[in-house]
Amino acid sequence: MIEHMEPFNPIAFQFGPISVHWYGIIIGIGVILGLLLANKEGKRRGISSDSISDLIMLALPIAILTARIYYVIFEWSYYKNHPSEIIAIWHGGIAIHGGVIGAVLTAIWFCRKRNLSFWKLADILAPSLLLGQAIGRWGNFMNQEAHGGSTSRAFLESLHLPEFIINQMNIQGTYYQPTFLYESIWSFTGVAVLLLLRRGNLRRGEIFLTYLLWYSVGRFFVEGMRTDSLMLTSQIRIAQLVSVVCIIGSLFIAWYRRKKGYAVLLYNSN
Repeated sequence: MIEHMEPFNPIAFQFGPISVHWYGIIIGIGVILGLLLANKEGKRRGISSDSISDLIMLALPIAILTARIYYVIFEWSYYKNHPSEIIAIWHGGIAIHGGVIGAVLTAIWFCRKRNLSFWKLADILAPSLLLGQAIGRWGNFMNQEAHGGSTSRAFLESLHLPEFIINQMNIQGTYYQPTFLYESIWSFTGVAVLLLLRRGNLRRGEIFLTYLLWYSVGRFFVEGMRTDSLMLTSQIRIAQLVSVVCIIGSLFIAWYRRKKGYAVLLYNSN
């Protein structure tokens, strides 16, 4: 007979009335590791650690804000009746696409102010972004969210998952597909691909565009399995629509920049 454990508490610890959630801790770990990875490559590419740190410290809160705004807009039917929940980001409910939009716009502004190449900096940061997303999905795991449809314990065991993941996918007596895990594995694999592409010396900007392409392909398929998708209509999932736009857009931009001669510099050129 299988002994079922209690699911993980989403609250890591408390200081009096202040609750510290695993969700925030895991996102923080992703940011720190991403920063370390970016600083190492930035040093090799002639971008100071101060510039990278300044950008991340500026872009991170903006990205979290835009990710939340994005989510709230498309879930307004709920939040208009629960306004106090709008700021409850610790309950989950941030959209990665909204965060990427905020981060990219911040980076464009930052590079113009610092007289830096946006494409060069974007290439350096691309693996860090994907690493942060891969780690961040484990915050969803702790909250028992971003899962797929119902399934059986036997199916989860057939995937050779560790017991703690199987147990956490048991939500109120029903087992669910661990789509957070599928996306996390896809993203970790993407980090390795991007790091290998650095050796291939693509045109400047194309590692970042590959990041958009890689993440969007995986997100499109994983999103189709989820049960908590933001919906544009009863049939169209917003994340899938945005993923298609990003796939087509990244391929077109890469082609257009080469055709027009805008992508002359190589990744490792200074």
